Amino acid sequence: MDAEVNAIEVKQLSKRVQDAAGMLTILDDITFCLRAGESLAITGASGSGKSTLLGLLAGLDTPTSGQVNLLGQGLFALDEDGRAALRARSIGFVFQSFHLLPNLNALENVMLPLELAGREALAPATALLQRVGLGERLHHFPSTLSGGEQQRVSLARAFAQQPSVLFADEPTGSLDEVTGAKIIDLMFEFQRTQQTTLVLVTHDPQLASRCDRQLVMQGGRLAGS
Repeated sequence: MDAEVNAIEVKQLSKRVQDAAGMLTILDDITFCLRAGESLAITGASGSGKSTLLGLLAGLDTPTSGQVNLLGQGLFALDEDGRAALRARSIGFVFQSFHLLPNLNALENVMLPLELAGREALAPATALLQRVGLGERLHHFPSTLSGGEQQRVSLARAFAQQPSVLFADEPTGSLDEVTGAKIIDLMFEFQRTQQTTLVLVTHDPQLASRCDRQLVMQGGRLAGS
């Protein structure tokens, strides 16, 4: 994607849900743009709406009102199958809890999205795992890998299809400081070499400071808005 193109455009995005006390506003009138290849950190206290915003940006949830244009496509003009197809083609994910398939080994976990896309899988998946330092652990299952190793498998899987956009939700939240720092270095290396647009949710100010831009959430709104 051309560097002058917006990878993500968010317009007046709001999310409200009904609870026992009445209507609860989780997100209120969020508007911003992110250019292709940029990195963005979404920060804020617990309960400020960060993860809800990330889910809406990825089309994993639907808003009460507002729009998200992702890679030039209006997300909520698509049905659920259409959004899933867009994610499969163009989006990568890294989660705090890794989300590896326990019955697949490291190599099979990384091969899976490539196989689902009908692409050659063995050689690129092997190369990615070697790149993240797991060339000797290809056939190990998640239960036999450390947290840092599992997150490296997750990172390799996320970048296997060279996604246009990567969403990361607290990617170092369950890792110790040293291991987390290594994961972040790898993530930014991949992001830079593949020119991926990166959106991450984090409580870590050091991690946030490495991004091109930061958005701070307060009570469901962007700080200062």
